[in-house]
Amino acid sequence: MTSEKKLISIVTPCYNEEDNVDELCQRVSEVMATLPYRYEHICIDNHSTDGTVEKLKAIAARDNNVKIIVNARNFGHIRSPYHALLQANGDAAVLIAADLQDPPEMIREFVEKWEAGYKTVMAVKPESEESALMFRIRKLYYKTVTRISEVPLVQNATGAGLFDRAVLDVLRNLKDPYPYFRGLVCEIGFPIATVPFKQPRRARGVTKNNFYTLYDIAMLGITNHSKVPLRLMTMAGFGLAIVSLFLTFGFFVAKLLFWNSFELGIAPVLIGLFFFGAVQMFFIGLLGEYIGAIHTQVRNMPHVIELERINFDK
Repeated sequence: MTSEKKLISIVTPCYNEEDNVDELCQRVSEVMATLPYRYEHICIDNHSTDGTVEKLKAIAARDNNVKIIVNARNFGHIRSPYHALLQANGDAAVLIAADLQDPPEMIREFVEKWEAGYKTVMAVKPESEESALMFRIRKLYYKTVTRISEVPLVQNATGAGLFDRAVLDVLRNLKDPYPYFRGLVCEIGFPIATVPFKQPRRARGVTKNNFYTLYDIAMLGITNHSKVPLRLMTMAGFGLAIVSLFLTFGFFVAKLLFWNSFELGIAPVLIGLFFFGAVQMFFIGLLGEYIGAIHTQVRNMPHVIELERINFDK
């Protein structure tokens, strides 16, 4: 008697992706047909305003492998995918975006690494067809965060990858209401395999990322995984205090020695005032990011509120 095939959960966050979901589900189905596993494809819709949900429902009506979670409102690009991952029933879960910039065909490579014994497999893009400027900025960010982080992060990770049930069980026990997922899987500590690929341009639709969403995830990576900025603030404050003390003493001595000829003028006062004001505002803002992160943890809100589920009983 043969044992039942293992189950792979494919998880896809969607928001206004009506132009891509048909091809996405088709390509996922074709890939999984070549693998010796059962699968479920969980698509979580983050309150799309186009026809994404209707298209997903039509796909789910003819394919029971496709399961849908519809959020009551838009809960953001961080909480929604994470919630869907925690709903996965598989022996492993694959996270892959709906925009097809992370090709579904990579699932085969993810599974190969998993079969080789890795509990975490992540897609990385050493090169990309996206804007050269954005690619360099992302690369610089990951290098910076890796240097200051308490755990080494995977460079140029896209977020796509495969995560063993053991990893998912750890994530469920963490109960993090606003997680930096790419950092969490590194912090867990299981060895990580990588699958490099050249990321293509988005073929259809427009990116949902903007300055705020990119800033949000960038600051989340820093505040969740490093205390270095806080300590730099302390050291910088101490250093500026020492410099100010020496400058004050120097001006005092110069005035005593050259009482009639030495005049400070208003310019150095204004420059010093604006400089220290800017430094204070920067440090207060950075401190506010950490306080905001603490506030989010204390509130402990659910990742999402679901409006409906489809095919989860089949």
